[in-house]
Amino acid sequence: MTETAKKSRRVRPPRAPSFHTKNQLKMAARQLFARQGVDGVTVQQIVSAAGVRNNAALHYHFGSKEDLIRELVIDGAAVLNARRQQMLRDLKARGGPTTIREVLEVLVVPVIELEDNEQWRGYIRFTSNLQATNRDVLLAALNNKWNAGYIACFDYLKQMIRIPPALIEQRLSIFSISANAILSAREAALESRQSKGSRLWDRSFTLENILDIFEAMLTCDPSAATLGTVR
Repeated sequence: MTETAKKSRRVRPPRAPSFHTKNQLKMAARQLFARQGVDGVTVQQIVSAAGVRNNAALHYHFGSKEDLIRELVIDGAAVLNARRQQMLRDLKARGGPTTIREVLEVLVVPVIELEDNEQWRGYIRFTSNLQATNRDVLLAALNNKWNAGYIACFDYLKQMIRIPPALIEQRLSIFSISANAILSAREAALESRQSKGSRLWDRSFTLENILDIFEAMLTCDPSAATLGTVR
C-alpha cells in the first residue's frame, strides 16, 4: 500500500457528535408530532426527517418512541414551568397575584415566548395533540412536577373566580382546551410564516386581546338557565 493510500485510510470525515444527532431527532419528531399527532408518525419517518442514516439511532438515544415522547414533553414543560415559577415569585414579592389577569399572564406569556423561539416551534401543537389523544401519556410525563407552575395558577383561579365550584371546574377545563387551540393556531401560523402582517396574529394588541377573551370566559356571570341546572 502506498503512503498516500495509507493517509487516505486514516483521514475520515468527522462523525456528528452524539448530542447533535439526538437533538436532530428531537426537532424532527416534535415537528412531525405537531403536524400529524404522535399516532400518525413512525420511527422511520422521524429518522428520515432528522437526516440520520442509521435507522437504529432513535432506539439508541431514547430506547423507544414512547420514551422520546416523554422526553420531548419534559423538555418544553421544564422551560415553561421555570418561567411560570419565576413570574409567580415576582408577583408574590409584590404581594400578589391579586387579579385573574395576572394569573392569566403567567399561564399565557411563557407559551407565547416559547412559540416565538424557533428552537421550540411545534411544542404547543405537539402537547395539545397529545392531550387530546393520549392524555394519560402527557400526565404521566409531567408527573405533577414539570407543570407545578400551571397547577399553582389554576389553584389561584379557583380561589378568585366567584361562581359555583362545579362551574369553575368545567370552565377551567374548557378554558384549557380553548387556550390550547388558540395558541396552537398561532404557532402553526408562525411556522408557515402566515402570521407576518396577519390581521389575526400580527397586531400590537393581539396578546392583550387574547387575555381579554380568556378573562371574559372565566369571569362572566352564569346565566339564570345555567344556575338553574347546578346541583
